[in-house]
Amino acid sequence: MLLALGLAIAPPAAAAPDATGRRVAAWSPSMTTGGPSFTDTTLRMVVHSSVAGSQPRITLSNRYSPEPLRVDAVDVAVQASGGAAKPGTSHRVTFGGSGRPTVDAGAEVVSDAVPMTVGAGQNLLVSLHLPGPTGTSTWHSDAFDTTYVAAGDHTADDSPEAFTATTTSWYYLAGLDVVPSTAKGTVVAFGDSITDGYHSSTGTYTRWPDLLAVRLAAGRGPQRLSVVDAGIGGNRVLTDVPNLWQGVSALKRFRHDALGQPGVKDVILFEGINDIGNNAGPDGAPLTAQHLIDGYRTLIDEAHRAHVRVIGATLMPDKGNGYYSPAAEAIRQDVNHWIRTGGAFDDVVDFDRALRDPADPAALNPDYDSGDHIHPDDAGMRALADAVDLRSLHA
Repeated sequence: MLLALGLAIAPPAAAAPDATGRRVAAWSPSMTTGGPSFTDTTLRMVVHSSVAGSQPRITLSNRYSPEPLRVDAVDVAVQASGGAAKPGTSHRVTFGGSGRPTVDAGAEVVSDAVPMTVGAGQNLLVSLHLPGPTGTSTWHSDAFDTTYVAAGDHTADDSPEAFTATTTSWYYLAGLDVVPSTAKGTVVAFGDSITDGYHSSTGTYTRWPDLLAVRLAAGRGPQRLSVVDAGIGGNRVLTDVPNLWQGVSALKRFRHDALGQPGVKDVILFEGINDIGNNAGPDGAPLTAQHLIDGYRTLIDEAHRAHVRVIGATLMPDKGNGYYSPAAEAIRQDVNHWIRTGGAFDDVVDFDRALRDPADPAALNPDYDSGDHIHPDDAGMRALADAVDLRSLHA
């Protein structure tokens, strides 16, 4: 995919530490290519912080775009409601002292620290004015949140009046990190559409990583870990997806999307059902369980070299969905057996056991089925979050 576009992908953006040497990722969607072009447009995007902190910084990503990105203005404010900012909370954002950054093709930039505080579960509005034309944008297609769009530069507006259009994607905005109030590290939930939040209710923050962050914040004592969601709908472990917006393989993006997060301590790896459902083995070969196991081992080894723990999540059932076949089910069962018993992961969360139908273990529990027999509904998302043993997460 990337070779066809002729993109030279740069290393992860340097997440420079603050004066105390500690930062955590508070919010960070994984990005892909194939987004629309913009000209003289303000994009106002909602950022839902998983953790409390101060001195937030913003990451702008042009990682999957073929030409430089010019940004005329960036503003961050506290969300009042919808596209409206809370009066008096607006801050101009600079990058190396400049309010008009240019992001090279294939690159990312991290802003200067913004003098404000952020609460756990608080929503910020980040507004970008793009003079354009931008060409193909780096984006996250399925945000399950609302982005507000205006013609011209309205980055500093508190009022939402100029924002006459909306989308449900994020564009160029790839991260928010903070100096945490209490947290000691970051958990990265890494996966596909189930982690991305497909079929969760828009704007309600009921993806399972969101709900895991709520559990961590509500626990005894101060919150010790933030949570970021590195899910991409349709993503695969071993191979790139033909649909550009579903991303390059986990093998290609893991170092950046997971191990490149500020303060990363743990990764929950929950991916592989798209490889199985598409019978997508390496180099066009039919998929085997061993192919997936080898892919997991590669990711685990990469994480361990970075001193990051990996928690393996078993793959959920999908009987009744088009992905299901007896042969595919046999691979899923073999892979899950290895995840549970192979000893390669630092710990295991058994999502299969938590959400399968007791009367038919090859199918989702009807109480958690969104209707397509593969994606959980909001109750199922909560069951996934509740299945994670918080003691397995180490700050």
